[in-house]
Amino acid sequence: MKSIITLALTLALTTAGHLALADEIVDETTDTTAGGALGVSTGLMLGGAAGGPLGALVGAGVGLFVGQGLQTASGLEERAYAVRDANGAERVVRSPGAEFAIGQQVERRGARLQAASR
Repeated sequence: MKSIITLALTLALTTAGHLALADEIVDETTDTTAGGALGVSTGLMLGGAAGGPLGALVGAGVGLFVGQGLQTASGLEERAYAVRDANGAERVVRSPGAEFAIGQQVERRGARLQAASR
């Protein structure tokens, strides 16, 4: 009986503590990671073929900026959110499939956001 009470109390405190530590959406921003990745790989191959190892590095750097710029210009940017955690640290998290409002409480599950359960 004592172990059941202890388990119930532990679960209740864990759940309450988890809700108190929910992250908060601070700002909505855009993400061009996909365009940058495609640009880096293309620039790496073209630069490597044209200029060897040094050309590969320069090509990858140029490709990053060109890929991000092309994604922005074509309007294919993905949605991302600036999220503040319980310690006050902010980081940008991509969320292409879900929409959130500024000030909304969310939970991070891996690399994705979900609305905080109440």
